[in-house]
Amino acid sequence: MSSLPDATSTADHAPPSPQRALRRLFLALFLRGSSSRGLTLKRAPQSVASKLALTLTLYLLVGAVAFGFQRQPVFMLSAYLHAMTFVLLGMFVAASAGEVLFNNQEADILLHRPVTPQMLLWAKIRVLVEVSLWLAGAFNLVGFYVGLKAPNGSLLFLPAHALSILLEALFCTSAVVVVYQLCLRYCGREKLDGLMTTAQIVVTIGAVLGGQFLPRFIFDPRGNPVGEDSLSRWIFALPPAWFAGLDDLLTTGFSPRSGLLAAMALASTGLFAYLAFDRLARDYGRGIQTIAETVSRGRRDPGRRWLDRLIDRPPLAWMLRNPVTRASFLLAAAYLARDRDVKLRVYPGVAPFLAMPLIFLFPQQGQDHASGFLISLSGAYLGMTPMFSVSILQFSQQWQAADVFRAAPISGPAAICAGARQAVFWLLALPLVLVIVLVVALTGKAADLPLLLPGILLLPVYLMVPHLGGRAVPLSVPGDQANSAGRGLHMIAAMLCAIIVTSLATAADYAGYLWPLLGVELLVVATAYFWMRSRLAAMPWRKSE
Repeated sequence: MSSLPDATSTADHAPPSPQRALRRLFLALFLRGSSSRGLTLKRAPQSVASKLALTLTLYLLVGAVAFGFQRQPVFMLSAYLHAMTFVLLGMFVAASAGEVLFNNQEADILLHRPVTPQMLLWAKIRVLVEVSLWLAGAFNLVGFYVGLKAPNGSLLFLPAHALSILLEALFCTSAVVVVYQLCLRYCGREKLDGLMTTAQIVVTIGAVLGGQFLPRFIFDPRGNPVGEDSLSRWIFALPPAWFAGLDDLLTTGFSPRSGLLAAMALASTGLFAYLAFDRLARDYGRGIQTIAETVSRGRRDPGRRWLDRLIDRPPLAWMLRNPVTRASFLLAAAYLARDRDVKLRVYPGVAPFLAMPLIFLFPQQGQDHASGFLISLSGAYLGMTPMFSVSILQFSQQWQAADVFRAAPISGPAAICAGARQAVFWLLALPLVLVIVLVVALTGKAADLPLLLPGILLLPVYLMVPHLGGRAVPLSVPGDQANSAGRGLHMIAAMLCAIIVTSLATAADYAGYLWPLLGVELLVVATAYFWMRSRLAAMPWRKSE
């Protein structure tokens, strides 16, 4: 006859606290997703390091640029490290927050259990900060060593820089949470989806701009670091400089500049953390319930929608002759315009590629001689925007509905992918190209417009790349498999490709062979496009499991 467990054994096997259980739950969802499709025990990641191994490795390699600051003082090194870290963390948090913080299905499951909204918020924030620290740590690993060897560096730099990275991750996360909480508190349900998407795009662009403007104040037009006495006062308006000042204060001792910057870092982080985790956290439960509500919207116009009328006229009528392609175009366009989850992934994901050209189009004082290179680099970045849009468009919360593609009498995904490409081109790529062309013309650089062409001509190939091997079928992959942390990896790869294309274009323009280069590029692009298109047309459906 078995005996009842005594008090000691019961205490030893006490259930974990709700906070710890929630943290493990959300971390597991981030690492593995909530879908079982394609998931096996051997392939399931067990830690952040295993999930993001490739991303962390590339971040480590890019962070090796810090070796170029070996003879610079601590503040200059820290300013560079925090500027780049701010961009990487800002992109990750802005792209991930919408997916992590607000899930339509959580209110029906978790809010009926003894879990407070504050517990939910804290668990999710902890996961975001934990993954952010992995990314920041990989990028700054070389910087820790370089800081020890700085002229005014010491062992104090190690704990100082670790503390400043932790505060920077907390600052980025809490700032994004505050933006979302304000949207939840002061907006109605009908306006909430669009406003949250807009807020996420603004935060993403702000993170990129905030990180990219600081190097303009620590480098001269020739690319050499300026003296500390020559630093602009504008650095006090840039968050990365605040955390660099904290490094300088804890490593080298007090100075008026480092003291003020460190005070701004501590005060801003404390303020945003208080607002996000205490003051506004009380509305979080009501907010996720609001997100889960379904609001019926009546048709304002009983007639045909503008998109239905548009596709019946050239040039879309010529492009969408295939009925499957036409239906796929309408489906992808509807999701890009209306679905909250898709909008929260696609638009913030491509926002950095819009921010970078805008930065390049306004060169630093004394860099007017490099305006041609920067304009060409803007075109190269712009050309890559649709590639990432098509890649992100494959993720959806309603991915199970995409099985109807396989049930239809269609031999493969070619026609469906073609409709998604057309939607991305006409609704995203073409408007962005027109905006950049207009900005170049208004800045008095119309003579350099041909330098945009090398990047723009690659648009057809970039649009086809995600579909190689029959992949990136629109709306067919579970949304939780979208690796937001990996977008920084894609951004780095895009930078390398853009620099290669730009270097070839500016060298050809300098030698007077830009137009012959464009002719050769057009021939190569046409050949590659039709080859990839024929391969995709013959591609059968990939296995779903």
